[in-house]
Parts: sequence; C-alpha cells; structure tokens
Amino acid sequence: MTSPLAPDARAGRAGVTLLRVSLGTMFLAHSVILKLFTYTLPGTAAFFEGVGLPGWLAYVTFAAEAAGGTALVLGVQTRWVALLLSPFLLGALATVHWVNGWVFTAPGGGWEYPAYLFVLCVAQALLGDGAWALSPSISLGRLFGLARPQPRLG
Repeated sequence: MTSPLAPDARAGRAGVTLLRVSLGTMFLAHSVILKLFTYTLPGTAAFFEGVGLPGWLAYVTFAAEAAGGTALVLGVQTRWVALLLSPFLLGALATVHWVNGWVFTAPGGGWEYPAYLFVLCVAQALLGDGAWALSPSISLGRLFGLARPQPRLG
C-alpha cells in the first residue's frame, strides 16, 4: 500500500520539468536580457572589472548562462549543465553579492538570489531531467555506482 502523501511518478516528473524549464529561462533572461541587451557585453565587462574581476570573464559568464539556459530548457544533459553553472553562482556570491547583505534589492544586489539559484541548480542535478528532455543525463547514482539494479521482467 502506498502512502496517500507519496507523490506519483507523473507529478514528480512534471515538477522536475517545471524546475528545469524555469531555471533555464532564468539563466537565459539573466544572460541575454540583462547582460547582452540591458548592460551590453562591454558594459558587463566593465562592471566585472569594477568589482575586481577580469573583463573577459563577463563574456565567459554570458556564454555559459546563455548556453546553459538553452540546454536546461531543452533538457540536454540537465544534471551536468546544472552542475557546470553552479560555480558561476558561487563566484557571484563570493566576489560581488556576499558583502552587500541578504536582500537582493540592496545596492549591488544581496546574496539571497544567487544562493537560491545555486540551491536550485544542486536540486536539479540531484533530481535529473524530468519529462520531455531531448538528451537525458545519466543518473548520479548510476554514475557513482550507487544505483540499485532493476529487476528484470519476463
């Protein structure tokens, strides 16, 4: 007998898909709308330099966020993309947002938003692709030899 509180597999996959698409959309918006169209890439590079980072890192960050956001929305190797985007969020926390305090509306932006996005990336990496993924990623349990063998039917 299953618990009435246990999520069904279909709802769980839908929830993971919703997380994947919304996280990807956020990375796309943050790269394309904010860095490319609002501040421009040279302006973003100048901001990076203003906080003590090399200007070229702005271009790398833009490319990672745009490509990663697209891959998340489409469901291309979701676990790996979420893990690869995580250092960018940790870097933003450590170099820019941490000293500004908790609230993201503080001058220079606080740290709760990039911290929350980091947690979402970790959750996405743990949960996987969800439904309608173009290129599903291998489960972390299987990758590290922790997955239980599935019984063979027939």
